[in-house]
Amino acid sequence: MSAMLEIVSAGAMASIQDLGRPGLRRLGVPRAGALQPDWLRLANALLGNDEDAPAIEFFAGGLSVRALESPLRLALAGPFAAVVVAAGSRRRLESWRSVILAPGEVLRCGMPVAGRVGYVALAGIRVARQFGSASTYARAGLGGLDGKLLAPGARIPATACRGGGERCLRPPPAGDGSPIRVLLGPQDDYFDAPSIAAFLSAPYRVSPAADRMGMRLQGALLRHRPERGVEITSDATVPGSIQVPAQGQPMVLLADGQTAGGYPKIATVISADLPRLAVMAPGETVRFAAISVAAAETAARAREAALRALIDDIGPCTEFAGQVDLQAIYAANLVSGVVDAAGDE
Repeated sequence: MSAMLEIVSAGAMASIQDLGRPGLRRLGVPRAGALQPDWLRLANALLGNDEDAPAIEFFAGGLSVRALESPLRLALAGPFAAVVVAAGSRRRLESWRSVILAPGEVLRCGMPVAGRVGYVALAGIRVARQFGSASTYARAGLGGLDGKLLAPGARIPATACRGGGERCLRPPPAGDGSPIRVLLGPQDDYFDAPSIAAFLSAPYRVSPAADRMGMRLQGALLRHRPERGVEITSDATVPGSIQVPAQGQPMVLLADGQTAGGYPKIATVISADLPRLAVMAPGETVRFAAISVAAAETAARAREAALRALIDDIGPCTEFAGQVDLQAIYAANLVSGVVDAAGDE
C-alpha cells in the first residue's frame, strides 16, 4: 500500500540524498550524495532499507514532515532530537531510532547539538534516479524531486507501514575530536615551508561560508611561493581537495564541489575523515595532520569496520537495558476493556 510524506517546513537546504553518483567526474558531474554517508547508512539500516536508499538530509534543524493518508515508518540519524506533534499531544524522541508516524502526525526535527546535519530516512521511499542516483544536485537540476531542494508542500512517496516494533542504535556513534588527516598535495610545492608547517599545526575555524559545495576555513595564512604563483592550469578536484586561493585561506571541497579548479591544492582530506569535517558547524575548530597513502587506506578499512559494528548493534528498542519504548506505549491501546463499576454487570 502506498503512502506519502509531506514537507511542512524544509528548514535550511533540506534535500534528498543517497550515496551519490560516482564515476562521472570526467564528464563534469559531481558525486553529490550525503555529506555524512555513515549516518545515512545507519538511518536506512534502522528501517531495513538498502543502505544506499535515498533519505532527507537537513541542516541546522527546522525540518518538519507530516504523514498523510497512511502511517509511515521513519528513522532519525544524527545528533538531534525531534518532537512528534498530534492533536492535543507532543512527544519527544531522541535520534538513532525508527518511529511510526500516524496519518496527520507531524515530526519536527530540532537543531543538531553537534555539527550541522541530520538525516530522516523513510521506509520504502520511492524517488526516481538520474545517472544512477537520487541525490539532489540543485545547481544542475539533478535528482531529488525535480532536481530542487525540498520546499513546503513537497510530497515524497513511500510504502505504508504495516506495524512491527521499533529499532534503535544504542549507544549512538561516539564523537571524535582528533585532527583531520590529509595527504599533502598534489600542489603542496606551491607553498613555502612555514606555510606547510602552519597548515599542519595551527587551528582553523569553520567560517559561515559553508554549504554542500564546500567550506571556507579561517586561520593562519598560507603563502604561495612567488616563483610558482597563486594559480595553476585547471585540473581535477575531488571531495576533500583543499584549495588555497590568492588571499591565503584554505577552502575544502565537499560533495557538491566542482570537478576541476585552478587554485593550488595544498592537501586532500582522506575519505575516512571527510564526513567528520563536512558536518562541522560554523565556528568549530579543526586541525590537520599529514599521513601516508598506506595509513589512509588502513583508516578507510577501519572506518568501514566500525560502521559495520554499529549496524550489527541495531536491535529492538526494548532490548536496551533501562530503556522504555515510549513509541510502543503511545501506539498501544492501554484502556480497552474499561467497565462501569456502578453498572449492572
